[in-house]
Amino acid sequence: MNAAAPLPPLLDVLIVGAGISGISAACHLERECSGKSYAILEARDEIGGTWDLFRFPGIRSDSDMYTFGFSFKPWTNPKVISDADAIREYLQETVDEYGVRERIRFGHRVTSAAWDSQSAVWTASVVDGEDREFEVKARFLFMCCGYYDYDKGYTPDLPGLADFGGPVVHPQHWPEELDYSGKRMAVIGSGATAVTLIPALVQKAAKVTMIQRSPSYIISRPGNDRIAALLNAMLPAHWAGVINRRRFVRLQDMVYRRSREQPEKIRDYLLKRVRKVLGKDYDVEKHFTPNYEPWTQRLCLVPDNDLFLAIREGKADVVTGNIERIGENGVTMQDGERVEADILVTATGLNLQVLGGVRLFRDGEEFDPASAFNYHGMMFSGLPNLIYTFGYVNASWTLRADLNSSYFCKLLKAMDARGARQCEPVLGEDEKGLPELDWIDDFNPGYMQRAMHLFPKQKNQPPWRNTQDYLLDRKLIEESPIEDGALQLS
Repeated sequence: MNAAAPLPPLLDVLIVGAGISGISAACHLERECSGKSYAILEARDEIGGTWDLFRFPGIRSDSDMYTFGFSFKPWTNPKVISDADAIREYLQETVDEYGVRERIRFGHRVTSAAWDSQSAVWTASVVDGEDREFEVKARFLFMCCGYYDYDKGYTPDLPGLADFGGPVVHPQHWPEELDYSGKRMAVIGSGATAVTLIPALVQKAAKVTMIQRSPSYIISRPGNDRIAALLNAMLPAHWAGVINRRRFVRLQDMVYRRSREQPEKIRDYLLKRVRKVLGKDYDVEKHFTPNYEPWTQRLCLVPDNDLFLAIREGKADVVTGNIERIGENGVTMQDGERVEADILVTATGLNLQVLGGVRLFRDGEEFDPASAFNYHGMMFSGLPNLIYTFGYVNASWTLRADLNSSYFCKLLKAMDARGARQCEPVLGEDEKGLPELDWIDDFNPGYMQRAMHLFPKQKNQPPWRNTQDYLLDRKLIEESPIEDGALQLS
């Protein structure tokens, strides 16, 4: 389906977004439901989503690539933590290998979508790259537009920021022309973006300082996995991929469970590893000991101790505390410490966005996602024929994307067999009284806390539970019938 080819008057599936989630959805449709018509509308001019948007130095995966890669296309690169160029190449290979590229319309932004119960059809309002407006009709919407605002990153109210005399850069919109060679750089933030940036920046900058209000847990692992490399050398790609994926799924699950069940032991283990690299004289208690338990916020991953080595070698340092004021030439902390800087980087996070900012309507009434309840972490009560992918916060995004895509194909086949046009999750009377929880509970980084009121709620029992547990979700979804009493087909 090239750019000039007209879309069918009615698609079976309209996929919104050509990032990890959208590519997963399309490839599963090609593999399991090849008779279904579909198209992908992508607001940007290239595939990849996050991996096309973010271009800051050093950008790489923040989880292992054996679970970050797709289940149907094993990751064979020896790097377990991979740079963005290799990830983009992998995604390009995937869309070509499965014939998905011709289904993508670039520069097409969905602004709203309306469900009509009488016809059982979604009508999406679309604006193309030349600001022309038109409509696309589909029986199903598969929302694969990520979870944050691509147009604007989050910058808190930093006193005096406007007074700074040099460039101020947010990593979400890194200027290609920025020359930081020999410059003093201050990176404000301590999350995954900051710990990724700093080892790359020190290669050219004179000095890089990470300014953090409070520390994050950081764990290092080898950039290359010897067992994975051995399996890749000895076995066919498919079987090596299956085994490596299972290994890393179990490893992720084990670390997460132990973090929740024995937080003090995991905390001590993580800090012991940091002390081993930085030495006994470094103040790990101040700069790398968070005031929360492991995995109540995301555990940052670095390859081969690169961040810690940059600090040990004096190329980078860490300042922990509250900012008093930003001036023309740097940052003054409340304790009086001064950080001189030529360039400020505000690695201060994301603005979450529900459904990519697409407004939804049902029979003329606007649908408020916050009024709904999650079904299996992918559908909303009161909203027919819509799937939404929001990846795991404690594991690779792709695990959830593939799970949703596989379930969706199973759902389409069941609806065809039943002769159904519509599916809708409906809370039973006995389920309405169950306790309500946030879309994602017991996980409290700032970017989540700022936006949870915008998302659907969950209940404390399946299928209304958004578990953040891949192995449990896979079991629930594989073993539960499509018509489970909650999902109504008609």
